[in-house]
Amino acid sequence: MREAASPLAGTVQAAAGERSCLGARQEELRMTYNKRVLLSLLLSAAFAQTAPAWADTAGHAHETAGQPGAAQWTPIAAQGDLEARHESSAALLGNRMYVLGGRGERAMQYLDLGTSTWHPAASPPLEVHHAQAVAHAGKLYIISGFTGGFPDEQALTHVLVYDPAADTWLQGTEIPAERRRGAAGVAVIDGVAYVVGGNTQGHNAGYVAWLDALDLTDGTWTRLADAPHARDHFHAAVVGRRIYVAGGRQSSHNTGEAFSKTVSPVDIYDPSQRRWINSDIRLPTARAGSTSVEWNGKLVVLGGESASQTAAHAEVEALDATSRTWSTLPPLPRGRHGTQAVTRDGKLYVAAGSGNRGGGPELSDVVVLDIE
Repeated sequence: MREAASPLAGTVQAAAGERSCLGARQEELRMTYNKRVLLSLLLSAAFAQTAPAWADTAGHAHETAGQPGAAQWTPIAAQGDLEARHESSAALLGNRMYVLGGRGERAMQYLDLGTSTWHPAASPPLEVHHAQAVAHAGKLYIISGFTGGFPDEQALTHVLVYDPAADTWLQGTEIPAERRRGAAGVAVIDGVAYVVGGNTQGHNAGYVAWLDALDLTDGTWTRLADAPHARDHFHAAVVGRRIYVAGGRQSSHNTGEAFSKTVSPVDIYDPSQRRWINSDIRLPTARAGSTSVEWNGKLVVLGGESASQTAAHAEVEALDATSRTWSTLPPLPRGRHGTQAVTRDGKLYVAAGSGNRGGGPELSDVVVLDIE
């Protein structure tokens, strides 16, 4: 006897059919989603290959005029050769980039930026290294620095002044005996040179937070308030009429900490108020032996050395003083420390330096960066 079809069985069959259709629809949606994800990944990879060469610390593209993504450091194919050196100084007088000093007796030379030709110039009267050179009123000044060998280098006793018109070095004002040091930062505002930080004991634990002002007109010294952080092996730079102190370390070779005690906080001094400004800014890549310069309205910190790697640092990081945000510029083609950067006509120049942490290999090249 055939049983009558159950209404429940029909309902179950209908539901099964609906589930079958729903499953097919879900599979279709899943395949469509996977295709979209794959397309998104392909587009992301393509964008990454064409992204700008420098981005801010949050990973967003940094907006600049022109095409910064295409900008790279370019070597200058100069006529003549620069003597290889490190812990050297550089300064710009007119269209001449003077490179001087470094470990050992190194001749001073200048590169004519118009003709890309190296020329000899009168050398300082003694070995000079670990000095940030500054230019003022058409002359080149060495206001703080070392002479002698590692690790007990001696601080310079007098300011040294170079007159390019006479191609002659002069002995300037005496540096107060109790404030002498090398590996300090130096910056000039309105004819006053500010000397900050440095080390009184060569590469041993003599790092200081001192700030002194030298009137370049009358040769008088003034002691000012100490910086928030003691440091040496760094450069100072003027941005917006304030002095920025970034990078460096607290050298302590005598305790086995020659490279490890890097200083990340950035100190800012306002000469108009004669005080240090509260700052929570930190250098993204901690390092010493770096060079700093104002470039296109930003503080730029280049190269350096640290305990974290044998090769010298190639990082180039720029601080927007208004927004207090960092951007990453194209890295140096060869990492280096113990050099000094200069700027002219919107271009950034770096010459010589050491390719590894410590004392070598010494470099003799000149590279330039131009981002318009």
